[in-house]
Amino acid sequence: MIQMTLIQIDNYGPWTVTPAPRNEADLQILQAELYADLQRQFAARQGLVFFTRFDNMLAITNGIGVEDHRRIQRSIGNRYPITVSMGVGAAETPYDAQRNASRALQSHGGAQSEDRKEVLAIDGLVEEGHVQIAHIDINGITETMTDIVPAYDTSFIVNRVQHFLMKKLIKEGALLFFIGGDNFMSPCNGLEPQGLLRILNEIDDEINVALKAGIGKAPTAEKAANLADLALEEIRGGFTYDLVHVMKE
Repeated sequence: MIQMTLIQIDNYGPWTVTPAPRNEADLQILQAELYADLQRQFAARQGLVFFTRFDNMLAITNGIGVEDHRRIQRSIGNRYPITVSMGVGAAETPYDAQRNASRALQSHGGAQSEDRKEVLAIDGLVEEGHVQIAHIDINGITETMTDIVPAYDTSFIVNRVQHFLMKKLIKEGALLFFIGGDNFMSPCNGLEPQGLLRILNEIDDEINVALKAGIGKAPTAEKAANLADLALEEIRGGFTYDLVHVMKE
């Protein structure tokens, strides 16, 4: 089982234009600082946050209970001009877990409701489960793109790869998030290594972009992500010829 938390800024759209549209740079700074702040607080509890749309974020939160969620909400409310609501869900796959978290929060009112503030909606918690994360990387992007073509063109290719990965992984109940550079992370409980390898090979055949992936399995998101990083380094370092390599706690 995996536990996911949806973090949503309360009434954010109306706030950004009340009493008049706020400076875009200030809004971007707020979003970036809020993401970094939430990442820091959840990471201190062995969780991991992904920014998605910035006003909405998804976190893997195995082992993080009700009171820790409430403490994070209070901390944000005390220091920011906005508040956040959260939905928490658990399931066998990350997609189902975030769906349960979303439904739990949606049952308490819309994202732009003036009446919804600092809601914590719990659909399910995981006391004993595990997290499986894949760290996916594009092969040789520095030599083949970054150092040769314009920066925006490289970004376009990375976004195209993300689109193809998302379409294929969601069918397996897995999620995908861009984490910078040419790197992606996929919470992928329930997806076997051979299944991920098949997806990577399909993308190579379809858009001519080669990928590799390290998979980490552990009780918490932070440990699983660290193991995924180490598994990917084994591939990069030539210690394994597998395109998908697994490390477990």
